[in-house]
This record gives sequence, C-alpha cells and structure tokens, in this order.
Amino acid sequence: MHTGLADDFLLLALDDHGKNLIGDLRLNYGLAGAVLLDLALAGRIELAEDRVTVTDPTPTGDPVADEALARIAAEERPRKADAWMQPLADGLRAKVLDRQVEAGVLRREQDRVLWVFPRTRFASATGAQPAAETAVRAELTAAVDGNGAADGDGDGEVPARAAALIGLVQVSGLAQEVFPGRPKERLQARLHAITAGNQATDAVRQAVRRIQAVIGSTAAITAATSAATTAAIS
Repeated sequence: MHTGLADDFLLLALDDHGKNLIGDLRLNYGLAGAVLLDLALAGRIELAEDRVTVTDPTPTGDPVADEALARIAAEERPRKADAWMQPLADGLRAKVLDRQVEAGVLRREQDRVLWVFPRTRFASATGAQPAAETAVRAELTAAVDGNGAADGDGDGEVPARAAALIGLVQVSGLAQEVFPGRPKERLQARLHAITAGNQATDAVRQAVRRIQAVIGSTAAITAATSAATTAAIS
C-alpha cells in the first residue's frame, strides 16, 4: 500500500486504542499540511509569495495527494497556504482512516459514551502498536539521535521527508508523545535544527517551513476563536 506523510502522521496522532492525542483541530490541519508537504517534496507544488502554485500536475500515485493536487490545479488564482487548510482537511481524515482499515493496520470499533452517544474509534488491528507506526517512530528517533542537520556536516543528514514529518510532529504538539522522556528544551532545539537544516532544495525547504507555520498559527487562531465563542454562549 502506498502511504504518504498523512498516513504516518495519523498513526502517530492516535494511540493504540484509537484515542486522538492532539484534538480534532490539530489532527485535521496536520493531515492537510502533510498532503501539501508530500506534494512539495514530490516537486508538484511550490510556495511563491506564500501562494500555492502547481509546478507539475502529473499524478504522484497517492490517491489522497493526487485529489488535492487536482483541486489546487483547478483554481484560477493561486491561494495562500492557510486558505487551503480547511478545504483540504474536509473529509481527509476519513479517507486516510479508511485506507488504514483496508490495509489491516487499524480496525473500526463502535461503542457508546455513557451508554447513549455513539462513538467510532480506530484502534490498532493487533491491539499493539502497528508495525507501520513502529517503523516511522524508529526512523524519526534515529533522525533525532543522529548528528546530521544540526551541525551541517552533511554526514548522516536527515532526509527531507523525515525532516518534514518531524516538523509536523513539532507544530502539532506531538513531540513529547513521539519522543518521550527527553528534556523539552533540548528536544525542541534538536527538532528545530532538523527542520531548518534538512537536505531538501531551497524551494521545498521554504515550502515546508511555511506550511508548518500555517498549521501552528491556523490551529491556534481557530482554537482561540472557538474558546471565545463557547465562553460567550455560556
């Protein structure tokens, strides 16, 4: 099964019982950002003056990413990255969850909260950490524990894809979950060094940084607005 950054990010954001570790907002925007990052890494889009522009409309082979690519290409005028977050997030989680279920990585569980409200969770199909997630965690841990990217020596430099996923983990509030037991300040410094010094081209590196910034700022603004609305109603 072809998997993208969205699949990897989803598995990291859910625990083995299907609990969302970062909340709906950050998960949804993280998935949308992951799709944009996949397209940037594949050379299909770039961010020029903060606007997402298609540079190559050729499908990538990932149905989720290709649907987003076609949608971006159909726009008459390029949108800014933050304007794409909500449109791309709509329905995206369900698509990624469905293909993880179809692949046998997750299983769909239905129950009721307080015996009344129906709830659907997507737990590990085996009851333990999925092998796909274990592999992703091992890759990211090796990147954080390595010596590349932070000192710029070029040896053992973190691959662009891993650096992009680490950036998503960082801005989505997953860092302590993915890298437990590490001093927070040192960990954040290392993650920043990796995302700033990865081996992607300048265009891709700029796109990665911009998308990460958009995820962080958009989620924060929306969360603050939602909290203010709730307080006003109550």
